[in-house]
Amino acid sequence: MQVRADQVSLEGPHGTLLPPTSLTVEDGCVTLVHGEPGVGITALGLALAGRVEPSTGTVTADVPGLLRDLVAVVDAPSVSEPDEALALRVVAGEELALAHRPAGKEDVARWLTEHDAAPFAGTRFENLEPAMRTRLLAELAAERTGVRVLVLDTPDRHTSLVETWTAVAEEHAKRGLAVAVLTATTPASALPYSPTRIGSTDQPAPVRLLALTEEDRAEEFSAEGEPA
Repeated sequence: MQVRADQVSLEGPHGTLLPPTSLTVEDGCVTLVHGEPGVGITALGLALAGRVEPSTGTVTADVPGLLRDLVAVVDAPSVSEPDEALALRVVAGEELALAHRPAGKEDVARWLTEHDAAPFAGTRFENLEPAMRTRLLAELAAERTGVRVLVLDTPDRHTSLVETWTAVAEEHAKRGLAVAVLTATTPASALPYSPTRIGSTDQPAPVRLLALTEEDRAEEFSAEGEPA
């Protein structure tokens, strides 16, 4: 499964938020995206999820369904980031309810225990370690029915330790999801893979973490016009 952005741009009331950008996210792969800090990079994530309409260009998926059902944007500033004053158990309950999962007190406690976070149930969300924050929010987003793509929105704004959020991205890609990570404060030279650049249409391919199955290969050959 692929989601493709083709020369997507976004204009705001005071100028360009996102210059024309192309990229691909693919199941079993990680796509790193690098841009300047600010609303533009989040705007790209929202466009990928079908939550804002591009001023130019298109975002398409090669499977049936609405983008907003296929793509979850995780921890987007001022959009999907949790209220920092809430306790972890409250945030987890809200996210489980959003995913149409059991979200009662015992359900939340069980989920936190299963994800090695029970001792932090009463901790204010702003006081969680960045690695735990990103891991738990990604896990909660992946619980949503129909989600095939995770977009982690600038997890580097919480920490300079790149490996904390790359590990989360890679783990979900290995499970078969398509994962895009939007980065802004980490220098491009410090990223583990060549990133997609905001404002560019000539981009590196997604980094594959999960081997293609024979069915996947057959679909690729068929798409290229060769016998499947």
